[in-house]
Amino acid sequence: MSDSDGDDEANLPPAAECDRRCQEFARITCTDSALAMFYLQDRSWDLQQSLADYFSDTDNNSKVDALLALPSSAHVGSEERSTEAARSVPEDMFVDSEPHRIRILSWNIDGIDQNNVVTRTRGACKIILQEKPDVVFLQEVVNKSLEVLNEKCEGYQVILGNIRGQPRSEGDYFTAMMLRKATTSVRSSDVKPFMSSRMMRTLLTVKAAVKGVSCHLMTSHLESTKDHAAERLKQLKTALKELQTVSKDETAIFGGDLNMRDKEFDEVKTKGFADGIADIWEDTGSRPEARYTWNMALNDNLEWNGKFRPKCRFDRMYYRPGDGLKPVYFELVGLERLQNCRRFPSDHWGVLAHFDKK
Repeated sequence: MSDSDGDDEANLPPAAECDRRCQEFARITCTDSALAMFYLQDRSWDLQQSLADYFSDTDNNSKVDALLALPSSAHVGSEERSTEAARSVPEDMFVDSEPHRIRILSWNIDGIDQNNVVTRTRGACKIILQEKPDVVFLQEVVNKSLEVLNEKCEGYQVILGNIRGQPRSEGDYFTAMMLRKATTSVRSSDVKPFMSSRMMRTLLTVKAAVKGVSCHLMTSHLESTKDHAAERLKQLKTALKELQTVSKDETAIFGGDLNMRDKEFDEVKTKGFADGIADIWEDTGSRPEARYTWNMALNDNLEWNGKFRPKCRFDRMYYRPGDGLKPVYFELVGLERLQNCRRFPSDHWGVLAHFDKK
């Protein structure tokens, strides 16, 4: 190894810092970590120079000066400053390197658990900013987590799914939908309460154009626990019926924490309530590593004293196949512990579906 090679290694930032700069480059340029590494490695991991060269290479010179004007916190610093840097770049400065790709994330962020709720929500926000989903379905949002979402995810429009359109009290939890301002245009929204629910559950519907594709988007947190299976199935049938009756001109997608057991959906399917509707996890290959979204064998956020640690596919996403979108990949997010509290962002993994425009 030459002396110059030794000098380069000596000047190499720590691995964690390299990873932060890769993630930051990918967020600002709306690309990926592979391209980030390509630019950063050739420029001695100088983020500012790498960004300038990237936009110069892609003929976006009008954006170079704005990027160079980013504060020093946009180049180096802690995990928190990295997130702040991503938020500081206006949405209209992002270049969509994947105009054909649409991403939808669904996640129960467990605001009911008040332990580390702000820290955990910040962790969820970091993943949202990193993955850049066009639409986010959220369940178990509470006042504290909503404040964090509004603060950290300024590039998203947040639509609440509780009955009155706003939090009812400090102890209440509700659903929400977040739509990325740079890639979506909201046309209308509606909240329908499940009238027989004992847990004040609702169905939140948003009609929006997502990268030009007309979408009918629905999320819900269906009735919880085994004892309330009858009400849960009733709610599911209501949601699936709406999914089936959406205009053929729209792509219809329904996802959330459905608290669904396989045998329950099989019952609904057998009776014809799911005709014409596809499970996105199944349509993308039924990868076993992406199956269980509430996995007590791997996630210890919730204390569990029993010997048997259950794992369930509570969180699901369904769609009506049509001309608009084709699901191509399905994965779980939120699998890493947060360093500052040593807990996961939630006791549920998030589910992230990738679609290609047809």
